[in-house]
Amino acid sequence: MRLPCQACEGTSRRRGNLSSRLLDIAVIAFGASFASRFEASGSQPGYDSALVAFALLGSVFLFPAFGLYRVAHRHSFWHCVCVPTLAWIIALAAALLFAIASLEPYRPSGDWVARWALFSGLGLVVCRFVERARSVRRVERAARTRAVAIVGSGAHCRHLLRKVEAAKDSTYLVATIFDTGPATGVAPGIVPAFRDREGFAGFVRRHHVEEIWLALPVSEEKTILDFIELFRNDLLNIRFIPDVSGLALFEGEVIDLDGTSAINLVGSPLSSDALVAKDIFDRVFALAAVTVLMPLLLIIAIAVKLSSPGPALFTQRRKGANGKVFNIYKFRSMRLHAAARGVVEQATRNDPRITRVGAFLRRTSLDELPQFFNVLRGEMSVVGPRPHAIEHDALYQNIVDGYIHRYRIKPGITGWAQVNGFRGETDRIEKMRGRVEHDLYYLSNWSFWLDMRIVFATVFKGLVHRNAY
Repeated sequence: MRLPCQACEGTSRRRGNLSSRLLDIAVIAFGASFASRFEASGSQPGYDSALVAFALLGSVFLFPAFGLYRVAHRHSFWHCVCVPTLAWIIALAAALLFAIASLEPYRPSGDWVARWALFSGLGLVVCRFVERARSVRRVERAARTRAVAIVGSGAHCRHLLRKVEAAKDSTYLVATIFDTGPATGVAPGIVPAFRDREGFAGFVRRHHVEEIWLALPVSEEKTILDFIELFRNDLLNIRFIPDVSGLALFEGEVIDLDGTSAINLVGSPLSSDALVAKDIFDRVFALAAVTVLMPLLLIIAIAVKLSSPGPALFTQRRKGANGKVFNIYKFRSMRLHAAARGVVEQATRNDPRITRVGAFLRRTSLDELPQFFNVLRGEMSVVGPRPHAIEHDALYQNIVDGYIHRYRIKPGITGWAQVNGFRGETDRIEKMRGRVEHDLYYLSNWSFWLDMRIVFATVFKGLVHRNAY
């Protein structure tokens, strides 16, 4: 017999009962409303609504008395068809008698009541069969669940516990935790927690826990050996899930290298499949954007040409994924000027080099639109860390931790840092640190939905910003 998480099971059962009761109420109310659609005339909406309310109130008290919300694994026809039908007929009959007696001279339409009884009765029966199927799946899942105990502390232990609890159809159930953290620490979750090793070992043996997970840093060799020794005479699995949070830049996932397992300490946080999916999305999105925006692109190009002598587009060298250099496209926003070799002077507020058209383009971020062509060429993404001038890369990578890892993926037209206010001039090192922190957060938490969230945030609130000049 495997150990169930009693608190979780009780909470789940209470929530299931509540949802079942609310669903029954909704079915009865919907059945009455649907039946009234077939009523040609002669209905009494006010009195009919009162009758429905009486029936709902009766079902709230009668259905539990008939055992409709108890888990039954046998006699499915009786529990799923006979009992709910009988309970519903009695609740409806009681409501009818009470309504006729108290709402004189109310006489409900017999056809409406019959249709209501039929529709709601069928709905209640269907709900019982659905709930039984879900209950059977839960029982089957519980039958194959393996009880585990986690030894660890801190964020890594909490993260592991959350992953097990959140996993759908997980074959593992956390039964207890041995907290190796400070005595003042609070054990994560609602499972039993121990600090006494003998008490922990007794719980594991008493409840037939099948696995011990050692979620400890690699430096805790003595603790690891102590627990292996503690359970040396027990037939259970002991697994080491190392806490590499102090070593790994990103999450430190386990990968397979031709049959050899390895932990990523410093590496791309996005899998090859994720990169392919992101690239497909980028190309499709960019093609659609260029097609839709082509008239606007032509108008802006003409405006730039008329604003001052020089080309409509401005190109500058930038680093892309894995440090590969490419030429980024922008609409020219400044007058042509000579720049010192190897020196990039960032635009400042009220910069005299910026044209009137260029000021508008920069303020609204329209000068960035040609970068959709960079996306089509495979040099950029729609969403990703914004690329900086190569000269700035050489400066900041030595003074901002993790700066170089922004180039693990393609740079983006917009990014998590930009929609969170880190745009424009980085005249202070704190601004660059904030930008890099947001870029690394994006890399660690990338998903398609995060990309869509950033795109929408850029469209609705990120095009115009006080730092864009």
